[in-house]
Amino acid sequence: MKYCVLLISLVCSLQVNAQRSDVNYDENEVPGYNLPELLISKSGRKIKNTKRWEKIRRPEIVKLFQQEVYGKIPKEIDIDEVVVHEQAGDAFDGLAKRRQVELIFRKDDQELSVEILLYLPKINEKAPLFVGYNFSGNHTVADDPDIRLTESWVGDEPSLGIVHNQVTEQSRGAKSERWPVKTIIEAGYGVATIYCGDVDPDRDNFQDGIHPFSYQLGQFRPGYDEWGTISAWAWGLTKAMDYFTSDTDIDSSQVIVVGHSRLGKAALWAAALDQRFAMCVSNNSGCLGAALSRRQFGETVGVITHAFPHWFCENLSKYSSREEKLPVDQHMLLALIAPRPLYVTSATEDLWADPKGEFLAAVEAGKVYGLYEKEGLPVTEMPVPDTPVFGTIGYHIRAGKHNITSYDWEQFIDFANERLTPAE
Repeated sequence: MKYCVLLISLVCSLQVNAQRSDVNYDENEVPGYNLPELLISKSGRKIKNTKRWEKIRRPEIVKLFQQEVYGKIPKEIDIDEVVVHEQAGDAFDGLAKRRQVELIFRKDDQELSVEILLYLPKINEKAPLFVGYNFSGNHTVADDPDIRLTESWVGDEPSLGIVHNQVTEQSRGAKSERWPVKTIIEAGYGVATIYCGDVDPDRDNFQDGIHPFSYQLGQFRPGYDEWGTISAWAWGLTKAMDYFTSDTDIDSSQVIVVGHSRLGKAALWAAALDQRFAMCVSNNSGCLGAALSRRQFGETVGVITHAFPHWFCENLSKYSSREEKLPVDQHMLLALIAPRPLYVTSATEDLWADPKGEFLAAVEAGKVYGLYEKEGLPVTEMPVPDTPVFGTIGYHIRAGKHNITSYDWEQFIDFANERLTPAE
């Protein structure tokens, strides 16, 4: 069995590399395309005001993404128990208090634990909060010996001491450069993070994580229009939000959902589904995140559905190399965040994620912000690198590679300071 798994992994890797070699990185090769209309309903009705948007067009778009891209969540699954493992641990030289909370879900003989690591500023009022997933375990976010180690499946990274899909002490703080917690705390914000694999391990399995909690008798994988992994991750963020509303140290009206790469896709979908999130940050989220699919630049629907089919509902495979047939495109996903602040980022060397496609989607989403008499992006031409632009939609393209950096976080904080109104 071990050798079969290795062989499958090798074959998948070769397929992805072959697909990457055929990817278009030439603007001259971008096909002509027409985007699906944001402000015309399925019946042809023009959407001229927020009432029509909220009652007619917005629900139509959400349903299309559920049916054709991310998959619908087939049933309500509630938190069965909340266990607070640590309430007020001291962290970052007394600047913050550390809290570790476990959300437990149960069905029959099944049990799933999702652990939230929180760092909150030591202030005498409720704190606004950034929340996002991490890729390899909460303990990788900070070099802190008191953070609980995940027991969930984790992709192997031998250089970090993650072997046989289990983490070890060696990986503590391994991804701390992506999480400048002290800087965020000093700005007056809290930080919450969850290992994405607690909710659903990032592998084509569907036998672990949250998916089996929704299965009917004899079912072993989601239905063709039911949730893939990104939708499951979005669901997990809404469950974290359920907890935040009960935590007296958190201003639950000021929770900012943030995600990088595939987790940026999940952050966007979570904010689209759950309007309790006050702001959304999409960092380098690329194909089926913030980037327009119809441009066929960088990663495409065809590539992503072959390499990572478990991220999406089975229906999406119909549009492999047929992006023009999709009834939605990603400007429509971004528009679902309106009228809340939205920040989209790209990186100059991250052509795989199509920076121009991300920018253009943000521009198009501004049409819906206009219905609310809010400015979308204040520019229609891409800004030069490292020059953020802020409307109610913000954008920057950072010099460098596919990553989330301290520079990115500084802009997120500045944008939140400008666009969020603290609770009175």
